[in-house]
Amino acid sequence: MGENLLNGKRIVVVMPAYNAEKTLRKTYDEIPRDIVDEIILTDDKSKDNTVEIAKRLGLKVFVHDKNIGYGGNQKTCYSQALKLGADVVVMLHPDYQYPPKLITPMAALITSDIFDVVLGSRILGGKALEGGMPIYKYIANRILTLVENNMISQKLSEYHTGYRAFSKKVLLNLPILENSDDFVFDNQMLLQALYFGYRVAEITCPSVYTKESSSINFSRSVVYGLGVLSTAWKYMLQKHSFLKLPIFDSNGRKFAA
Repeated sequence: MGENLLNGKRIVVVMPAYNAEKTLRKTYDEIPRDIVDEIILTDDKSKDNTVEIAKRLGLKVFVHDKNIGYGGNQKTCYSQALKLGADVVVMLHPDYQYPPKLITPMAALITSDIFDVVLGSRILGGKALEGGMPIYKYIANRILTLVENNMISQKLSEYHTGYRAFSKKVLLNLPILENSDDFVFDNQMLLQALYFGYRVAEITCPSVYTKESSSINFSRSVVYGLGVLSTAWKYMLQKHSFLKLPIFDSNGRKFAA
């Protein structure tokens, strides 16, 4: 792709993929290529034709030899984006749950140097249930968000969206490699950004849930919820100097510059 450079910055979209053959093309077609310089897909050992479709679309594709998990897949995404010279990295799930057209405003909030992290919140617009979010997920989202806000003294509308944009500075300075390879990675990375004082914004993000939408089952959701509470507890303990943990340690393992 050519150099588009929104506000003089290089924008890279990353898509952590697993069995996304039914929705990948639809997602790709709505990515605003006028401001996006590169699109990366990292495949976590899909069992379908995700990789073949991605290659036909001309994406930069990285394939894991074995399934390493959602968090591990994101680590590959960010590492490869940084190698391509990204100034801003936007993570977009290839299951078409989140609208690709929001890449432009999310990236612009970072390239304008107003924020360092931008979240696409499904809750802000008040239409998550209308978009098809399962009721138990909605209730769990609201409860976990309330608990986390109280534990770490923040006021986010949700901590669990998978639509996120990060500045290069954030990706290089957070100890991301200390995080889990599982689903709790998202929560750990967001709490790291808050812990180290980065500027976090939310924008309203309508979401659509279909049978092709990526989701975890109830038992995995419980494990995720417990991991979220554990991460918030660790954040709180370290903020008050009761513990020193690798995920909130400025000397923790990071991506190479």
